[in-house]
Amino acid sequence: MESMDRTPQYKQNSLSLVGAIALGTGVMIGAGIFALTGQMAEMTGVLFPLAFLSAALIVSFSAYSYVKMSNAYPSAGGIGMYLSKAYGPTLTTAFHALLMYFSMVIAQSFLARTFGSYTLELFDFGDRSLLVPLLGVALLISAFLLNLSANKLIQGVASVLGFIKIGGIILFGVVGVIIADSVGMETSASTPEGSLSGFLGATALGILAFKGFTTITNSGSEIKDPHRNVGRAIMISIALCVVIYALVGFAVASNLSLSEIIETKDYSLAAAARPALGEAAVWFTVILAMLATSGGIIASIFAVSRMLAMLTEMELVPHRHPMLRWVSMKSVGRFSTSMIK
Repeated sequence: MESMDRTPQYKQNSLSLVGAIALGTGVMIGAGIFALTGQMAEMTGVLFPLAFLSAALIVSFSAYSYVKMSNAYPSAGGIGMYLSKAYGPTLTTAFHALLMYFSMVIAQSFLARTFGSYTLELFDFGDRSLLVPLLGVALLISAFLLNLSANKLIQGVASVLGFIKIGGIILFGVVGVIIADSVGMETSASTPEGSLSGFLGATALGILAFKGFTTITNSGSEIKDPHRNVGRAIMISIALCVVIYALVGFAVASNLSLSEIIETKDYSLAAAARPALGEAAVWFTVILAMLATSGGIIASIFAVSRMLAMLTEMELVPHRHPMLRWVSMKSVGRFSTSMIK
C-alpha cells in the first residue's frame, strides 16, 4: 500500500496581523474579564484590579522571550518549536510542550463554563448544574466545526467578535466608572481581608488572563510576514488587554461591594451592570460575555490544533493519521468535553 504524505499543510499568508491579534485577544479577554474577575477579588480584596497589572508585568518578561523566538523561528509549533530549538527532539521538549497543550484544553473548558453561566443569566432557571455544561459542550462543538473551515473564515469570525466585544467592554468600563458614586470598593466586616499570599495567588491566576498571547505563536506558519507580525501581534494584544482589564476592574469595583463581587463571581460583570445601567445593561453584558468566550474558544482550538500537528511532524508525539488536522481538533474536543463536566 502506498504511503500517504502525512505532513501538515499550512496556507502561508492566509492570516493578517489583525487576524492574529483577534485570535490572541479572543482567548485573553474571554478568560480574564468574564471568568477571573470574581475569583481574583475573593483572593485579593480591594486590590484585585492591581492584580491584573501585576500579572501583566510578570507576563511581559515571558512575552519578550516569545517575541524574540517568534521573530527567529516562526512556526505553527509555537512553544513546541522553541523548546525543540533549545533542547532538541527530547523528552524534555515533548513533556513541556504537552503541558502547554493540556493547559490550553483546560482553558477551553473554563471558557465554555463561563459561556454557560453568563448565558443562563438571560433566563430564569432554578437548577443550572446540568444546563451550564450542556451549553458549554454545544459551544465547543460549534467552534470545532468552524475550525474545519478556511482560515479566512476563522479570522473573519474572530475579528468581528473581537471588535464587537472590545468596543462593548470599553464602553461598559467607561460608563461604569463615570456613573459610579466613587472609584472605589465598599467593604464590610464580613468580607475577607486581602493578604500578600492572596495577592500573589491572584497574580498567578491573573497570568491566565494573558495566556492567550501564546496562541498567536501558533500562527507563525500562516500569518503574513511572520518574522515581524507574530511579535507585533503579541505586543499589541497584551497592551490592549492591560488597558481593558484595568478599566473594567475599576468599573466593577466602583459598582459592587467586595462581598457582592465574591457572591456573583461567576458572572460579576453582569451583576455590576445592573446597579450601574439597569436590566438592559445586563443583557448587553451577557451578550458580550457570550461573544467573548465564543471567540476565545475558536481561537484556542485553532492554536492547539496547529500545535499538536507540529508536534506530530516533529515526531515528539506518537500519533499518525492522514487527516491530521481533523484528528488534532477532534482530540481537543474530546479533552475539552471531559474537562467541562
